[in-house]
Amino acid sequence: MFEFFKKETATRWVLGLILSLIALSMVTYLVPGQGGQTGNTAEILAEVGGQDVTVAEVQRTLGRLTSSGRQIPPQLRGLYARQILDQLVDERLIEMEAKRLGIQVTDEERSERIKQLLPGSFAGGSVASMETYASEVQTRFQMSVPEFEELLRKSLLENKIRRLVTDGISVGPAEVEEEFHRKNEKVTLDYVVVKPQDLAAKVEVSDADLAAFFQKNKARYQLPERRAVRYALLDSARVRQSLQPDEAAIRSYYDQHIDLYRLQNRVHASHILLKTVGKTDAEVEEIRKKAAEVLAKLKKGAKFEDLAKQYSEDTNNKDKGGDLGWLVGQQTVPEFEKAAFALNKGETSDLVKTAYGFHIIRVLDKEIARTKTVDEVRSEIVAALGSEQAERKTADIADKMAAAVRQSSRRPLDDIAKEFGLTVRDVPAVSATEPIGELGNTPDIRDVVFRATLGELSSPLRIARGYVILVVKEIQQARQGTLEEVRGKVEGDFRTEKSIELASQRAEQLAQKTKAGEAIGAAAKGLGLEMKTSQPLTRADSIPDAGTVRRLTAAFTLPVGETSPAINLGSSWVVFRVSERQEAQSEELEKQRVGIHQELLQSKQQLAYEAFRTNLKDRMRREGKLRVNEDNVKRLGSTI
Repeated sequence: MFEFFKKETATRWVLGLILSLIALSMVTYLVPGQGGQTGNTAEILAEVGGQDVTVAEVQRTLGRLTSSGRQIPPQLRGLYARQILDQLVDERLIEMEAKRLGIQVTDEERSERIKQLLPGSFAGGSVASMETYASEVQTRFQMSVPEFEELLRKSLLENKIRRLVTDGISVGPAEVEEEFHRKNEKVTLDYVVVKPQDLAAKVEVSDADLAAFFQKNKARYQLPERRAVRYALLDSARVRQSLQPDEAAIRSYYDQHIDLYRLQNRVHASHILLKTVGKTDAEVEEIRKKAAEVLAKLKKGAKFEDLAKQYSEDTNNKDKGGDLGWLVGQQTVPEFEKAAFALNKGETSDLVKTAYGFHIIRVLDKEIARTKTVDEVRSEIVAALGSEQAERKTADIADKMAAAVRQSSRRPLDDIAKEFGLTVRDVPAVSATEPIGELGNTPDIRDVVFRATLGELSSPLRIARGYVILVVKEIQQARQGTLEEVRGKVEGDFRTEKSIELASQRAEQLAQKTKAGEAIGAAAKGLGLEMKTSQPLTRADSIPDAGTVRRLTAAFTLPVGETSPAINLGSSWVVFRVSERQEAQSEELEKQRVGIHQELLQSKQQLAYEAFRTNLKDRMRREGKLRVNEDNVKRLGSTI
């Protein structure tokens, strides 16, 4: 039997790719047989049933994720790696548990699943061609046949375990009705959102306040290291200006690229289209009559562009007066092409019938196939040759500059500039987060500047404008800033902190006033705040500035007319009053019953399966069949 009835690797994201149904992000892949014992204990992350899970396996899995086109930000690679490790461990635990329970996947089960996924590879119930099958697996899933087959085996095995755990789970009518009412009841809220940023301008700031705040938070106001730079620029544009390709070079370039200058027969055309697609014969006849009326208006002197905007049903160009641009042979349907190329410049066709409908075509310009002369393309050839020559000459000068720096990296920059005709500029002291003058803040330039030794010339660095040689002429060490130096930041931080306190106070005051019996609208107005009234909201809805209603759990428990306490939302506070409650409409229950039942069943099954996996891990640990090297796991993020 084929290999595809033997092996698999179960990673949730690959499974999702294969099934074309689920896209789970943090999942894994394991080539069977590549685990096992390793002599390097620093590489071992976990031991499952006597088999090692290693850093190398996690790295291979992460590599498969990135090679499939998935972008993983560097700062998240450690998190992905840990979740991949967890999945690798879970896979092996599931395999062990299935073996203990006597659960297996038969060849027939795997065969049927592959037939469902790749029906084109089968003929008469068997694989038509191993080459075709292997090619389709590689094309669709970017993996070899053995990997694909092992993936299916493990996914089917896990499904069997999952069914064993979840088949006894059910959802009763009372649960469905409770969830229906929970999902469909609505509340209308009078609410006030108190945002610190709205109160920042009301914060009073004195010199004494700032001085005290600065002293308390001095550590926050360290001034970073700053460096002043001098650089010499080899400007590619200036080099280009000094070059002028000769006639021989122009002729040679023209001859070598002659195919670029051959023009086909082409017409610049506009059209008015009245569509007939999907119409009956009677409707087509009416459309033909309408098109004939449009044509008659053209013959009487109406502007083509105006009629195209009014009547044409080609939405791609009607607003441009029907302009199709330049057309060459075989670019349009045959009937259209024949009519358009038969017209001369400025002529208009009669009605032209195509599969799309009736066209009226006007030729705005026309060109006969020919080859452009060298004089016609001289300017673009000169530009192309000039760019090539400038690039070569610039690179050659840069090589010579590099050689000069290698001879002495302490040579005065101005000497280098004079020797090679470079422009010298100075950049005042900047920190690592600030642009370095006109050089910007690209990582390569920044790294050179902030790693260089004082007075040492850099090698020539490639930039958009050409090449530069840098020298750091001053280094200002990091130090504690004075209040005057960081006053703006101190005042901003002070206002932010005080506005948060003020927002919290206002929200508490509002809650107390409403609790004392004052109307929420009047209380809000007295505190300089604004009350808003929501639309009827379910738990799944959101409120502007306050986020999802799920964060306001009291909204569905408070009696109508009651007001909530001040609720912190992280960056703001909210106080609300329940102005109206709408119970779920019972007549809607039957329409939603099946969907709610399925949602609840899937949720309960997932919870049960997760509990099973957690308990399986705990049992395997107690039995000594699962060991995790926490020290190596902690270092995992830095090794990936």
